[in-house]
Amino acid sequence: MGNDNQATGEPLRAPAVTTVALLIAALCSIYVVSQFLRNSVGVIAPDLAAELDLAPQALGMLSSAFFLAFAAAQVPLGVAIDRYGPKTCMLASIGLAVLGCAVFALAESVTGLTLGRILMGLGCSSFLMGPLAIYTRWFRPEQFSTLTGMMLGIGTIGTLFATAPLAVSAAVYGWRTTFLFVGAGAAVVGLLVLAIVRDDPPGVVRRADRSAGLLASIRGLVDVLKVRGFWPLFAMHFLSYSSFAAILGLWGGPFLTDVLGFDLADRGNALFGMAAGHVVGSFVWGPSDRLINGRRLPVTAGVFATAAMILALCFLGDRGGYLIYAIFILLGVTAAYVPVQMAHGRSLFDARLVGRGITMLNLGTMSGVFVMQLVTGAIIGAFAPVVGPDGTPVRPLIAYQSAFVFLVAALLLAWLYYRTAPDPSVGEPADR
Repeated sequence: MGNDNQATGEPLRAPAVTTVALLIAALCSIYVVSQFLRNSVGVIAPDLAAELDLAPQALGMLSSAFFLAFAAAQVPLGVAIDRYGPKTCMLASIGLAVLGCAVFALAESVTGLTLGRILMGLGCSSFLMGPLAIYTRWFRPEQFSTLTGMMLGIGTIGTLFATAPLAVSAAVYGWRTTFLFVGAGAAVVGLLVLAIVRDDPPGVVRRADRSAGLLASIRGLVDVLKVRGFWPLFAMHFLSYSSFAAILGLWGGPFLTDVLGFDLADRGNALFGMAAGHVVGSFVWGPSDRLINGRRLPVTAGVFATAAMILALCFLGDRGGYLIYAIFILLGVTAAYVPVQMAHGRSLFDARLVGRGITMLNLGTMSGVFVMQLVTGAIIGAFAPVVGPDGTPVRPLIAYQSAFVFLVAALLLAWLYYRTAPDPSVGEPADR
């Protein structure tokens, strides 16, 4: 276990295994909610488009609104985590997520749906950074990548729920009722966090460092931007997860419908395979940095494997059959290198800046998803619809190929810049 220089005492003894297990379970549960909500448009996107007559550009805006709101919250969130503590931040935001589910479920226009997505994004903005900040207080630095992998792996169960289970629920109860159920579940998870989570291990008393004032805390963000390696990591965060989320969370469903004629259930099954692959991959990639005592090599392997799978989707995905399921599953596995990338970013910051540092990198992640979903929506929307096998208008394969090749090119450019970042040994403390 570990604590930083703001703690006024060492833990009296190592926390009980049950205490640690309950803490991790509660933190993973709240991240499950975030993962479901961020990816919940993909499987129902064709139904939303048909019901509200939405073009690809509108679908891109609707899905990315979550990520825009999420990204906008990261800067004040980083200050608030360092100043008030992660648990307080999580409890303050969960109500917005619940409200967003209700607004989305009751919306009668694209404006209402977008407002619901914005509220969801604001509400979920602390559901990853809050837990990661708690892990930095409870555990040793060399455990961070494994814990992050566990967090993302278990949290991706929410992504699984946003595929085939969401498709089944939408077919049986309707997507509106489904989102009301999800809002109620999010409220229950918030109560679990209230009852179980604490910012520090038992025996540690931490006094919030507010002596410098709020403006000084905000000015501390400048120190984050000056940390060597921040901008290469920011670029990698901007484009790594967004290349995966653009497919799983938005365009995977329309691709399967327009190119292969999949219905709601088949879309859900294929995307479920991708999400399941991501769960497995998160646990596989998580400890890889400790095995080789470095992060750059695993991240590089993940980038090129992910790029290869996206290109396979471009040029082999129209063949259907078992091949499309294999591509989706492998894409989920290869794109799960993000825990190692996050641990690399975490290694750059000392205890004083860790909250603001990881949230600024997460700003890159979420703003990247926002931008890439908008841009890919514009690319796909630039191609005129063609008549599908059932006589309905669909977007041609070349539209999706163009968008996906763009994702690959952007990802590889980010990797070139990422290679310039320092790569501290695993467990080596940040020295600023």
